[in-house]
Amino acid sequence: MNGTLYCNKCGAPNAASSTFCSRCGAAFNPVVTSSPGATPVSPGAIPSAGPAATGYAAQPPYAPAYPAAGVRYGGFWIRVVAAIIDFFIVRVVLFPIKAMFGLGGLALGGFGAGGLGGFHHGLGLPFLIFGGGVLALLSLGANWLYEALMESSSYQATLGKMIFGMKVTDLYGNRISFARATGRHFAKIISTLILFFGFIMIGFTERKQGLHDMIAGTLVPRN
Repeated sequence: MNGTLYCNKCGAPNAASSTFCSRCGAAFNPVVTSSPGATPVSPGAIPSAGPAATGYAAQPPYAPAYPAAGVRYGGFWIRVVAAIIDFFIVRVVLFPIKAMFGLGGLALGGFGAGGLGGFHHGLGLPFLIFGGGVLALLSLGANWLYEALMESSSYQATLGKMIFGMKVTDLYGNRISFARATGRHFAKIISTLILFFGFIMIGFTERKQGLHDMIAGTLVPRN
């Protein structure tokens, strides 16, 4: 290869095939130039073959979809209203079952001494107690499945939250799993047992997280 090597140490010209400077003996690591008047380029100016040379910048494994700046989160009162809406939605779904047990208890317990109830007078109270227990279990199960299924679905929110443009996400803005949604739901028990302080925390934490959100690692951004 034709050209001249210039020593980085003393600037002496040398043949392109030289390994050491003929004047000072320094090892060569310069750029080959085509003419004696060319300016030597230091090795540090040569782009290295690495991630930057490919044109792809290094990315963190989990880039937050919701950056901290400019993101709104569902506050305390708007989430209270959404929770009230969800409460009534679940109760409307359960109403036919509740009515069935209530009317059944009246039928078995007595509409009057000589009516239909007189024939099964002793069954009314046990039926109502049994029905109350069934309804309690159904309410717990319905609330859990409603929240966990809706928040882990493509909607990422219950109907109450959807009305106000809120979603439940993980800390990086991604859709949460059914298991995480289940953990978040039952973590609300802890928020309730400490005199509802776990819910009150939503009003003054930086990203409007309740205790159950912190336990489950979730956020509630709002459009």
